[in-house]
Amino acid sequence: MKRFRLTDTSDYTDSEYQDYILQGVSRTFALTIPQLSKDLVQVVGNAYLWCRMADTIEDDPQVSLALKGQFSHQLTGLLESQESTAAWAAELQRQLHRDTAPAELDLIANSQRILNLFRSFSPTQQSIIQQCVTTMVQGMMHYQAHQPRSGLPNIPALNDYCYHVAGIVGEMLTLLYCDYSSKLRHSQAQLMPLAVSFGQGLQMTNILKDIWQDQDREICWLPQDVFSKYNIELQVLSKQRTNPDFHRGVRELVAIAHGHLQDALSYTLMIPKAEQGYRNFCLWAIGMALLTLKNINKQPDFQQSSQIKISHNKVKIIFVVTRFIGRSNGLVKLFFKRVARGLP
Repeated sequence: MKRFRLTDTSDYTDSEYQDYILQGVSRTFALTIPQLSKDLVQVVGNAYLWCRMADTIEDDPQVSLALKGQFSHQLTGLLESQESTAAWAAELQRQLHRDTAPAELDLIANSQRILNLFRSFSPTQQSIIQQCVTTMVQGMMHYQAHQPRSGLPNIPALNDYCYHVAGIVGEMLTLLYCDYSSKLRHSQAQLMPLAVSFGQGLQMTNILKDIWQDQDREICWLPQDVFSKYNIELQVLSKQRTNPDFHRGVRELVAIAHGHLQDALSYTLMIPKAEQGYRNFCLWAIGMALLTLKNINKQPDFQQSSQIKISHNKVKIIFVVTRFIGRSNGLVKLFFKRVARGLP
């Protein structure tokens, strides 16, 4: 994909603008969302952008906790009302840190376009997105007020965090697809818990990948109970990077994340084979997460995420192979067993 550059979008339709800005705020989702059914591409893209705006507020190092809560509450309120985003967007832009990514600032400046599209969706679709964004924002604000500098206390606390920032997204996607597909709707009860596990596997992969980036921000999302078994104290995490006992804890979390990604594969194989786009969407995410976990498992003493970044060639292999074998559950299982080889 070409490098994203801001351009004049004044003559773009709302739909064209959404496709354009998605490339700026997430190259990964700009590739994967178009794999979905044509009827859902715009809906899922729109939902992702609302989550991204919430994330921009949460991550800002300059905005106070009180203002973050105010802006986040107003964001969810926009999805429930007929108000314009103009006042909210203008004030938020004034408060955000000067180093905020230009594409994220552009998204907020053009949030009315995203809201226009949202209001064109069916009432059911609007309700599903609204519930996801509201739950996500509530979780984000809770953890903003209780930022763990010395790690989370235990695995249940990690599970709760992962649910609010990722598991809820898995639930949202499942509900949107079940609303769209009567075939998938029959499996909704079985899919929903797997969807949460799917989200947790992806989020745990991100947490492990970003350990040292988070540490620079004086945040740690690792569970202390796992590392206590190896006599590692997370409040002195910066001193533990080369400690073999710390590596044992990391590998235990890699194993847990791998288990969640196995649930993600089970989820994907329950999707009707005719929904090849949705299968690709899921398989690509699983494949990239597994490859990242393998790199972390091989090099648990990495210093920055660039050291464990997966190569473009390996990503391309995941994309190409799953396009060919995606309709065969047996071949998919064999391929991903090979991809995950060596993981605990």
